[in-house]
Amino acid sequence: MSVRPSAESTPLPLVMTPPRRGKPPRHFADLSPAERQEAVVGLGEKPFRAKQLATHYFTHLTDDAAAMTDLPKASRDVLVENLFPPLLTAARTMQADGGTTVKTLWHLFDGAKVESVLMRYTHRTTLCVSSQAGCGMACPFCATGQLGLTRNLSTAEIVEQVRSAGRALADGEIPGGPTRLNNLVFMGMGEPLANYKAVIGTVRQLVAPAPDGLGMSARNITVSTVGLVPAMNKLAGEGIPVTLALSLHAPDDDLRSELVPINTRWSVDETLDAARHYFEVTGRRVSIEYALIRDMNDHGWRADLLGEKLNARGRGWVHVNPIPLNPTPGSIWTASDPVVEAEFVSRLRAHGIPTTIRDTRGSDIDGACGQLAAEEDE
Repeated sequence: MSVRPSAESTPLPLVMTPPRRGKPPRHFADLSPAERQEAVVGLGEKPFRAKQLATHYFTHLTDDAAAMTDLPKASRDVLVENLFPPLLTAARTMQADGGTTVKTLWHLFDGAKVESVLMRYTHRTTLCVSSQAGCGMACPFCATGQLGLTRNLSTAEIVEQVRSAGRALADGEIPGGPTRLNNLVFMGMGEPLANYKAVIGTVRQLVAPAPDGLGMSARNITVSTVGLVPAMNKLAGEGIPVTLALSLHAPDDDLRSELVPINTRWSVDETLDAARHYFEVTGRRVSIEYALIRDMNDHGWRADLLGEKLNARGRGWVHVNPIPLNPTPGSIWTASDPVVEAEFVSRLRAHGIPTTIRDTRGSDIDGACGQLAAEEDE
C-alpha cells in the first residue's frame, strides 16, 4: 500500500551529515578522566581537583561553584567558569500525568532546540533524551523528521540532559518524593547512531562507576535506530550491553522505504540481520519498535509477515513494541483503531513473538519529540 503525504508536504531528503555549525564550548562531561586531570592542571590546579569536580558533577549532580565547598573559592570559580560552561537553557516545560511526566524544550548555546522527557512510574523513572537537534532521517510521520537536521549534539549536551533530570528527581521536584534516575532511552530528537561518537561517549559517561560517571547499568540504557546497519554492527562490538531498539514500522520493503527512507540503503532483511547479530554478540534481546498507523501499516497480514521474518532468524532474541502513533497537529497520520491494534498484537503473539503495547505518555503535552520545537518555529 502506498503512503500518501498531505498535499502541502514535500518529502525531505535523507541527511546523514549535519550542516557545519560552531562547536559547543568544551565541557567537563566531554572529557575522559585523564583529560579532566590535564584540563585541571592546565588551569594551575592540582590533579586531584579533577576527582573532586567529578564527584560534584556525577554524584551530587551539580555544577554550581557555591556547592563545591571542599574546594578553595578562587579555585572553584576558575574551574567552574572554564570547565562547566552553560550548555542548555530550559525554554519551556510542560507536565502531564499529575506532574510525573515532564517535557522540557531546551535552547542550546547557538539557539538550536532539543527536547527531553522525564517520566516517573510507580517503581522506576525513565528519561528520553535527544541526540541531535532535528533529524535527517526524513520519516514523514515523525515531527522531528519533518524538522530536518540542524546539527549533532556534543557528548556533554546529551549528558547535561541526564544530569538535569537526575537533579530534579533527587530534589523531589517530581511528585512522589526524592528518587534516582533508573532508565535512559535515546528516543528523543535525532537518530542516535548518526551521531555515533557523541552517543557512545555519553553511554561511557553514564556507565562509568562513580565518581568518574553516573554508575548506571548498561542494561538500563536503550539506544534506538531506524536501521543504520554499519553503526548497529559497530555498536555490537563496543562491549557495552545496552539494549538496541530498532524502529522498523513495516516488515516489507515497499512500505518501509516510504515510512523510513533509510530503508532504500539497507533493506528490511539486512536491518533484521544486523539486529539478530547484535543479539548474538551481546546476548541482549532486541526491541522492535512499530508505530501503528491507521490504514498504513496496521494490516493483519503485515503482523504475520513480521512474525515470520523474526522467527526465521530464531526464537527468543526479540521483543516487539507496537506503539499507538502520537499524531502531530495537521498530520494525515493517526493511530490505529483499537480493534485493529488488538488484532495486530494477537497475530504477533500467535507466532510466539513477545509483544507489548508501548505506554504512550504525554499525548496532551505534544508528547512526540519535535512538537514543541516545531511550534516555537511557527
